[in-house]
Amino acid sequence: MRLMAVFVDSELAGAAGFADMINRAPGLTARAAAARIVAEKFSHAETVLGLMTGFGVNADLYVRSHAWSARLDRGVDLGTRRVGGDRRVNVFHYPLEGWIDALALNLLMGTATTVQLGELATCSYTPLAQAMADIIKREAGHAAAAEAGIADAIARDGARDAAELAVAYWHPRVAATFGRLDSDRVELYRRYGLRRRGNAELHTAWRRDADAALRRLGLDSRG
Repeated sequence: MRLMAVFVDSELAGAAGFADMINRAPGLTARAAAARIVAEKFSHAETVLGLMTGFGVNADLYVRSHAWSARLDRGVDLGTRRVGGDRRVNVFHYPLEGWIDALALNLLMGTATTVQLGELATCSYTPLAQAMADIIKREAGHAAAAEAGIADAIARDGARDAAELAVAYWHPRVAATFGRLDSDRVELYRRYGLRRRGNAELHTAWRRDADAALRRLGLDSRG
């Protein structure tokens, strides 16, 4: 239940934050793509929340129980400590600052999500594993769309400096979503067949994929 709640809360909070950026996109095609990403994140949350109802969760009450668009001050550094009443990962407690900033978060977090959800796609709870197989494909698509958006902004608007600053801000905050690299909670998940790899292994896999994307864009990894 905890893993499903973290996913649902993160999708709801992520969608709520990115929704504010739709009209900051540079054109109708980009705005339509951003709106589709928001809709897909809500759909992902709905799918997994549907599984949670089988454990007694009231879906309507759950969605109304938190302010998903709420954010903290951008200068706060939460690290890996938990804050707030919901279970969103900490990266979704930070506010976005414009379109390039949103793309940088979507690229880095979309890459991280793809790595992290790969564990759930092979977990022992079959309904969740089956749901994640489809969700991962769309999350990977979100990361690819963000990469394409950054490349377009650099080519069209000379936004390389803005992209570098955004990556420098979001890289360590996305890295923190992997939790403590020496967490003992992983062993519990392994015993129940919910995880195969530890936090350090997942973090390394994300760094490999994220750094490859940043190199394609000619950007530096600041992690």
